[in-house]
Amino acid sequence: GVTFVNQYLPGATGAIAWTKLANQTEADGLTVSITNTPMLMTNYIMNPSIKYSIEQLTPLANVVTDPGVIVVAKDSPYKSAKDLLDAARAKPGRVTIGNSGVGGDDFFSTIMIEKAAGLKFQKVPFQGDGPSWSAALAGKIDASFNNLGITFPQIKAGNLRVLAVFAAERLPDLPDVPTLRELGIDVVAGSSRGYSAPKGMPAEAQAQFIEAMKRVFANPDFQADAAKRAMTLDLKAGDDYASYLKTQESAFVQIWKEVSAAEKPLAAK
Repeated sequence: GVTFVNQYLPGATGAIAWTKLANQTEADGLTVSITNTPMLMTNYIMNPSIKYSIEQLTPLANVVTDPGVIVVAKDSPYKSAKDLLDAARAKPGRVTIGNSGVGGDDFFSTIMIEKAAGLKFQKVPFQGDGPSWSAALAGKIDASFNNLGITFPQIKAGNLRVLAVFAAERLPDLPDVPTLRELGIDVVAGSSRGYSAPKGMPAEAQAQFIEAMKRVFANPDFQADAAKRAMTLDLKAGDDYASYLKTQESAFVQIWKEVSAAEKPLAAK
């Protein structure tokens, strides 16, 4: 029952907007921002010159957790995830895997899968999810590690084929597609998208926003629209959302610490 004024602040994979939110925005309850992981944290984990952190925010509510997927072109020689993984084992560092850019969820998912499965891919970063899946569709790379919600229209149209999902369980929209865990790779990953405000947002405003989000989630029209887009609704509110962000931050700090020696030259390009 209210109108939001959208302000688009592009640049530095969200860091410009989140730096402003954390350091320059009054905590009066009138300004909130979309906050998506892992980029919200990996920006400053990977780049110490970025001066904000989740400690400077009031996490309000997560809305969607979009699971990762492996997608290939419809005519790809890789007919299953096993085919792709077997090829990676046979040709270490030669199977090309697209991602949405260094520091994004697809980039970190690739590293997590490499570590869990003892594999080595040739990671190909793109400027966003669209260019990554487009390259897979055109056969320029072997596969794209992407997100279901982003690739679903192409999957539904039959242009992309899904080999695996990075969810804890099989998804209703893809009942025949195995999870990584079913394939013996203990990785659950994706991108969460919610809302945060500057630290110090008035408690009354926090409560009002969270209650509004609960009403949105209960709205049948919203639920139907999300289902059409294969958007996995995942309400985490207040302290639960804050705890979720903190847990993810700790995990990404550890991953980056383990691989930074090998990955930093790539990140600098």
